[in-house]
Amino acid sequence: MAQSNFTSYKHYKGNRHFDVIIIGSGISGIALGAILSKHGKKVLILEQHYTPGGYTHTFKRNDYEWDVGVHYVGEVGKQTLLKTVYDYVSETPIQWADMGEVYDRVFFGTESYEFRKGKKQFTEYFTQLFPEEKASIEKYVQLLSVSGGAARWFYAEKAVPKWLSFLAGGIMRKSYLKFASRTTAEVMNELFTNEKLKAVLCAQFGDYGLPPTESSFAMHAVVASHYLYGGFYPVGGSAAFFDHIAPVTKNFGGEILIRARVKQIKIESNTAKGVIMEDGKEFTANQIISTVGVVNTFQHLLPEKVVKENAYTEKLKSTKPSLTYHCLYVGLKHTAEELQLPKSNFWIFPEVYDHTKNLYDYINRKTDKLPGVYISFPAAKDPDFQKRFPGRSTIEVITLTNFEQVQQWNGTRWMHRGDDYVAFKKKISEQLLEYLYTYVPSVKGKIDYTELSTPLSAKHFANYQYGEMYGIDHDPARFENRYLKPQTDIRNFYLAGQDVVSCGVGGALMSAVLCGSAMLGKNMINEIISSAKK
Repeated sequence: MAQSNFTSYKHYKGNRHFDVIIIGSGISGIALGAILSKHGKKVLILEQHYTPGGYTHTFKRNDYEWDVGVHYVGEVGKQTLLKTVYDYVSETPIQWADMGEVYDRVFFGTESYEFRKGKKQFTEYFTQLFPEEKASIEKYVQLLSVSGGAARWFYAEKAVPKWLSFLAGGIMRKSYLKFASRTTAEVMNELFTNEKLKAVLCAQFGDYGLPPTESSFAMHAVVASHYLYGGFYPVGGSAAFFDHIAPVTKNFGGEILIRARVKQIKIESNTAKGVIMEDGKEFTANQIISTVGVVNTFQHLLPEKVVKENAYTEKLKSTKPSLTYHCLYVGLKHTAEELQLPKSNFWIFPEVYDHTKNLYDYINRKTDKLPGVYISFPAAKDPDFQKRFPGRSTIEVITLTNFEQVQQWNGTRWMHRGDDYVAFKKKISEQLLEYLYTYVPSVKGKIDYTELSTPLSAKHFANYQYGEMYGIDHDPARFENRYLKPQTDIRNFYLAGQDVVSCGVGGALMSAVLCGSAMLGKNMINEIISSAKK
């Protein structure tokens, strides 16, 4: 991390009034800081953690480094809209390393499949495996594109003035809701008859945290189309997001403070006025934005009276938290090249081609078999890794779970949760290592360091109530919620982050663009595109 780009709150002696205060320094917070700074706003970004960056930050142990939330990015291999936005909010462009022709490998037991880069290659590969489904595969790929086109109007409606939303909102949302209101399973069942093909095409459901029977097809389409032209990794690791974007706020006179926990947003006459810090001191601003999730915001940051007056408790009843995860961080005193580690991600499932059954048999303790394991190889993906950590490599092994699995230790302190918790972590770690040894046998006997994070770790560091990975669930009901937009019912108070658009760095980034549009009263997409052409 670029140390000059942030200051510890306890050492800060500067201004107490800003044009804009942003709570949270994840991709949406720093991107929004850049957008507003470029439009003449003095911005303060407050981060409660000791490391900025949200789920884009990295952490180090024993001369190893891991990313905590960014394992690959799509739509940056050419000058797409998303890449244009990344370039606009960055001081210098982020460099992207191509993961190659196969970005995801999917395993059901010993059977394997490949997600190949390019619409034509993707279609031809699966047609060769499932020739009887040729027409359906072509229709599926076309449907991904159509859904993406409808999404633009749906999300644009979130940023338009209330009067325009009243007049045209229904029309702007209608086309996308045809996709969003149906589950992934419903659409896939209409398209395909082969159960294996359906399960394979839904293998990336871990990228949004809901099995096909529960997820909105719109969310599935976002992820599937996002990676259709390949996976890419930021050169320098996921810390590159903060390192490239955060300087813009600083360059325009703004501030980024770490260890800066906000106790409450100050509201007077239903108007946001500033924030009250944990130590009781205040910052004031003309506009306040929360990027830390709608549940965190409404349940913990807003005064109870304001929550009741704006019926936010009732609105939250229509949402539920996404699933969470265990992640085993692995360090090796060997290079990715020596170990022949792949760039592609591994998605590993039981022999049963039924994601819902696999997931809920595990969650409901009908089996100890993990519902799915995801393996990422950042040291192989990042061409800069060896420059920073010569002779070493890292791997991340992840599985989905729910908070109930660690509920008995809720309320205990990080690093002081007791021997039974240590034993529990050891069991999960050993399970994940067995998958790693099975599918990447070259690492057996060569692991130097391991560390497991659980839902309690995510709760501690990300401040999500249940350690949820993706904020609120991406089920059909989510897309019907009209309050999930930048402008809130409180004057001068706005929302950004993955709950406003969708999970993932791309969704969070675009939420910053929408929020900037709403706050500035202009179409930031058009401005960003026009700026790129100059």
